[in-house]
Amino acid sequence: MSRIGKKPVAIPGGVTATIDNGTLSVKGPKGTLTMGLSDLIDYKVEEAEILVKPANDSKQARAFWGMQRTLVSNLVEGVSAGFTKVLVIKGVGYRANAQGSTLKLQLGYSHDVDLPVPAGLEVKTPDQTTIEISGTDKQAVGQFAAEIRRWRKPEPYKGKGIAYKGEFIFRKEGKKR
Repeated sequence: MSRIGKKPVAIPGGVTATIDNGTLSVKGPKGTLTMGLSDLIDYKVEEAEILVKPANDSKQARAFWGMQRTLVSNLVEGVSAGFTKVLVIKGVGYRANAQGSTLKLQLGYSHDVDLPVPAGLEVKTPDQTTIEISGTDKQAVGQFAAEIRRWRKPEPYKGKGIAYKGEFIFRKEGKKR
């Protein structure tokens, strides 16, 4: 039995949710997000909450239950508050600069890395070693942050590279004589 699935998703003020033709559409101050609905799950929109329950007692329906509730919750949170990921760059000469719809990274390679910012996301660089990615879609924000981090993962000896803010980097001791 899903513990998270039992909780209804609260709809904050200024956010509306509707179900048509197998899609859930959530509209709020930050925009509109839609999600395809599973046939194994029953969705019910009430005045201040969305209820998610399995349509039958099958094992697959019970397995989908908690995840579908979390996806609905992410839609509501995305259009009301949005999501943000912060990346921190450590290393001599490593820098980032957001220029319009392009993120320019200098990561010790012989060339600069230019990454196009996906539609619906906003990238800010408050200083040269911090990248803030924000948007309404949690999956898109996390995916773009992972793509940036992939260019130079933190290494365990000096800790150089691109890490999430607050991420613990396991450090190793260097070679001994």
